[in-house]
Amino acid sequence: MVEVKLENVSKSFGKVKAVNKVNLLVKHGEFLVLLGPSGCGKTTTLRCIAGLEQVDEGRIFIGDEDVTNLPPAKRGVSMVFQSYAVFPHMTVFDNIAFGLKLRKVPADHIKKKVKEAAELLRIGDLLDRYPHQLSGGQRQRVAVARAITVEPKVLLMDEPLSNVDALLRLQMRAELKLLQKKLGATTIYVTHDQVEAMSIGDRIAVMKDGKIIQCDKPMEIYENPADVFVGGFIGTPPMNFIDAVVCKANGKIGVKIDEFFLEAPQFFAKELEKREGKEILVGIRPENVEVENKPVKNALEAKNLITEMLGSNKIITVQIGEKIAKFVVPPDFEIEPDEKVWIKIEKEKVRFMDKSTGKAIIPAG
Repeated sequence: MVEVKLENVSKSFGKVKAVNKVNLLVKHGEFLVLLGPSGCGKTTTLRCIAGLEQVDEGRIFIGDEDVTNLPPAKRGVSMVFQSYAVFPHMTVFDNIAFGLKLRKVPADHIKKKVKEAAELLRIGDLLDRYPHQLSGGQRQRVAVARAITVEPKVLLMDEPLSNVDALLRLQMRAELKLLQKKLGATTIYVTHDQVEAMSIGDRIAVMKDGKIIQCDKPMEIYENPADVFVGGFIGTPPMNFIDAVVCKANGKIGVKIDEFFLEAPQFFAKELEKREGKEILVGIRPENVEVENKPVKNALEAKNLITEMLGSNKIITVQIGEKIAKFVVPPDFEIEPDEKVWIKIEKEKVRFMDKSTGKAIIPAG
């Protein structure tokens, strides 16, 4: 069983705390994604696990072994870099075989392992070519093949698809997920692309300012973000956050958005009752609404600003009081700029955030 465990890991560069007391357990065979914006500490965390950066404090375990002070070559990890990092003067075969040759593996075994890896990555017919004769996607496949031939305990990937075009990225996401399941390797994958993270990760660790804000399964993070940052980072478009005041109407607890009353789901009732009269934020996913272009009961009135056609649906940007929000509507929904719309909110899907801290209000029980 090869788990990766980080205990209070910190790493600074001068006065910048790139990684700040990170605790993380990656289970055996798990595909865990470190997700966050540029500068959040995700790549530095990965490099600390690889041994390319020495931690300032804390410990790193791979399996039962404390590898905190071990050099990269003795950690049993392989790393795939964003920039491919293939050797331009070597053929594809020699690039893939590089790690095995360093380990002085017998030539016949090298040939077998290279062929297996190349076939798995669908580059078996490219073994005699040089990197300059390959496309970006093919070069990235070479880098992945080189990483897996040495049968690492842990596979580390640092934004491996960021340098390939959008269509190829879509294809390779599925390939990498399939490959990881075939190998059964414990994998830690860094990306800033939340769509990528949602589609390939068994779990996602969302990072900000060197800390893990939330680590959970993709849909749990999507449906129950830990705070405004996570809700606003995950989703396309991301979650809308609208100012509201907690109040009661007809004996029901809920929130008032301008003059519109939204009854709260029953499981939030106890927590909201403690906050009656206070301002909070209401989190609404863009797809968890029905939008009408004529007045309807129990709907929030807004003004349409702009419409974006995306083929399978449209995104409308609306103004609600002083707030701007985005919602998803069917592709045949007809609306012009400056026209009014009425938004029926799926109340069971709304989430509430503390306005002062930005943290999620957790339902009681």
